[in-house]
Amino acid sequence: MEQIDTLLGRTLAKRPEKSILLTGLRGVGKTVLLNEMERRAARAGYRTIFIEALEGKSLAAALVPHLRRLLFDLNRIAGAHDKVRRGLAVLAGFVRAIRISVGDLSLGLDIEPETGSADSGDIEVDLPALLLAIAEAADDKEAAVAILVDEIQYLHPTEIGALIASMHKMQQRQLPLVLLGAGLPVLPGLAGNSKSYAERLFDFPNVGRLAQTDAVRALQGPMLAAGEAFAEDALVEIYAQTNGYPYFLQEWAYQAWNLAPHSPIDVSVVTAATAHAMRRLDENFFRVRYDRLTPRERTYLRAMADLGAGPYRTSDVARRLSKRTSALTPVRAALLGSGMIFSPSHGDLAFTVPLFDVFMRRIIPDLGDIQGA
Repeated sequence: MEQIDTLLGRTLAKRPEKSILLTGLRGVGKTVLLNEMERRAARAGYRTIFIEALEGKSLAAALVPHLRRLLFDLNRIAGAHDKVRRGLAVLAGFVRAIRISVGDLSLGLDIEPETGSADSGDIEVDLPALLLAIAEAADDKEAAVAILVDEIQYLHPTEIGALIASMHKMQQRQLPLVLLGAGLPVLPGLAGNSKSYAERLFDFPNVGRLAQTDAVRALQGPMLAAGEAFAEDALVEIYAQTNGYPYFLQEWAYQAWNLAPHSPIDVSVVTAATAHAMRRLDENFFRVRYDRLTPRERTYLRAMADLGAGPYRTSDVARRLSKRTSALTPVRAALLGSGMIFSPSHGDLAFTVPLFDVFMRRIIPDLGDIQGA
């Protein structure tokens, strides 16, 4: 959060600073942090745009309504309107160029499109031109803009490239527009593959599991505020069960609170809470992802889980399934594409969902039960 405050302050002062893209596994708190970033940006005087990237929905379709609203808001500020009206004209041209791919997005833009600006139909060319016009309009009104994108890994590679190119222009012109995003651990690789200069424009803080001292603070702080407490042995057991992953800490503490007959909550209550927590996680956290898998994908993930906690060599997974590595390329690619797994290094694989290996071994006790799928 200190890093975010520095970024927001330096951008307002028109000094160069890297935008921030959070990375991490599922359930570590990236979206919570992104929401806090938006609150801090708003308190600092930024106009904020928050979108969630979705499979099957284009970045343009997600952004255009927000950009239109932003420009109309800027247009209400007293003073010269030339750059704001130009921003609307550029947006109108952008909308007209992309209408075939994203549907009717006229959105009541009763202004003549500016020919030759952001109207080629190529997102990597047009989005930087559009956001440049937006940033210049904001700068003209002494305003600043923060665009926040959650689940950014679901954007098409050309869309990621367009965002990176846009931020390059912001840095070059020192304009008041920042990009704050969050995504799975594949994000730095996607950004680097899209534009080789991405590392010069972004920091990629990794959000992971909490150290034990921080986990204790997260568990005990709310308890003490409520006039109750966890016993020391209960805190140790919760950390052992959760490995410090924030979503799991929250679930174990919730179940322990509901079951505890008195305070302080001791280890026997946590032991009883474990069955309740695991059942809720299976139903609401793990199962929703498992149910989307094809039989071949389930077999592949169960083979990964059979090898332990990971990361896993692709060759070891193939050997466990008695198949050639090349024969498993399609199913591996599908799992990478859906965000179920990622590659932390060349030839390695890991789950994007913490403790999913434990879940797979629990729901399918014997790999032989699904072999041959």
